[in-house]
Amino acid sequence: MGKATGFKEFNRELPSKISVAKRLENYNEFVGRFTDEKLNQQAARCMNCGVPFCHSGCPLGNVIPEFNDAVYNQKWEEAYNILTSTNNFPEFTGRICPAPCESACVLGINKPAIAIEEIEKHIIEIAYDKGFVKPSPPAARSGKTVAVVGSGPAGLAAAAQLNKVGHTVKVYERDDEPGGLLRYGIPDFKLEKTVVARRVNIMKESGIEFICNTEVGKDGDIKKFIAGFDAVVLAGGSTIPRNLSLPGRELKGIHFAMEFLKQQNKVNSKTGLQPVSSKEGSKPVSDSKADYKSAIPDQILATGKDVIVIGGGDTGSDCVGTSNRQKAKSIKQFELMSKAPTERNDNMPWPSYPMIFRVSSSQEEGVERFFGVNTKEFIGDDKGQLKAIVVSDVTWEIDKFGRPVKFAEVANSTREIPCQLLLIAMGFLHPQFQGMLEKAGIELDERSNVKAKEGEYRTNVSKVFAAGDMRRGQSLVVWAISEGREAARKVDEFLVGHSVLETKDRIINANSF
Repeated sequence: MGKATGFKEFNRELPSKISVAKRLENYNEFVGRFTDEKLNQQAARCMNCGVPFCHSGCPLGNVIPEFNDAVYNQKWEEAYNILTSTNNFPEFTGRICPAPCESACVLGINKPAIAIEEIEKHIIEIAYDKGFVKPSPPAARSGKTVAVVGSGPAGLAAAAQLNKVGHTVKVYERDDEPGGLLRYGIPDFKLEKTVVARRVNIMKESGIEFICNTEVGKDGDIKKFIAGFDAVVLAGGSTIPRNLSLPGRELKGIHFAMEFLKQQNKVNSKTGLQPVSSKEGSKPVSDSKADYKSAIPDQILATGKDVIVIGGGDTGSDCVGTSNRQKAKSIKQFELMSKAPTERNDNMPWPSYPMIFRVSSSQEEGVERFFGVNTKEFIGDDKGQLKAIVVSDVTWEIDKFGRPVKFAEVANSTREIPCQLLLIAMGFLHPQFQGMLEKAGIELDERSNVKAKEGEYRTNVSKVFAAGDMRRGQSLVVWAISEGREAARKVDEFLVGHSVLETKDRIINANSF
């Protein structure tokens, strides 16, 4: 605790953002940085709460009070070392994590929680500024080889940890650049790809090899591939999207969210984005509006269209932000569920993560949001192009625990809404089974995810492990990093009989009590 009375003296603040009008002109990040004084004040709010529930709120077990204390005292290298003892990629989580740690903050019981996520981002960016973040190849190699299939956050975390203890790691990625959804999925205005590339380059210089444009299992003998390594980690993510199988689904103009978002990421990577600034946040590519439309033939574009996004989560919000930047005529976002409460209720007690009404930065930029709306049909014109959708309002029956049980259609609420681009952002069901998993004989669980017990991460196939969304199902980036780290420890134990890699619980206990 940096200052005993800090939580009484200072209110929660967040860094300023570039105005909506300015940020819609480009795809760059738009959140600035705290001044030194403001950062010191926000770190000072972390209090001596006795039992820091933020530890358990964070899937990584970040040692939050300790790094806040180091920030308050301007011990930047100490803050960086504490943060990275549990988190390989704070530059990612500091930008795109929903911060369950803040929901579990003890101060948050009766005051606004500590701005943990922003402090985390500032620690890592200051560490880059000061040169603390450097390649760190291991002192010696173990002679063991590991293949990591998938270069999303789980795969990157597993690779970093295994390389750290001396194993030779090769990361396989079916796309043209590493990063998974960090690179091709999450929009640049939330996570600029220069940030991803910066970290990947450090990993390369630390001795990790990345092999892109390679879909393991698509061609060749997968069993021969597995035999060529001492261990294999499957971290391919949950990639099969939830569909909306309704009359008219075959019409042109209906797309899964990731088709839309990935294309724009690809366009941005071709046109180029200015690297993140150390002090002032990101700036536009140039003084004039950049042309983002010429890099990909037949790109899915919202320009001049009535856009409807089905799904109210982060991916749906990303579709809204991207559609606004593409100058859509109108944007509507539909959720089947009723509107969530604005504050915790008896069914969402502290320190659980509350399912409350939130407004994302993309939604701030302009969208009409509708709740309790059920989509019934897609209507097309004589050329097979989507022109409208049919919807109705619904009400939900709630059980005694506040959970929605079933819905009923509101009488006489069916109506037709103009739409030329519909984006399905209803989440992901499970990993792709055809190809690698099928050919390797990997067993699936009842949800069609890779069957590998939590805490062990081993599949039914000898020396093959699984981590991240491919194993646990669609989840958060912070959970993917946690799974990659924990799986790496189990792989290390498998390879050499023991592991010096720390678990999150051991780190918390060593630092806090």
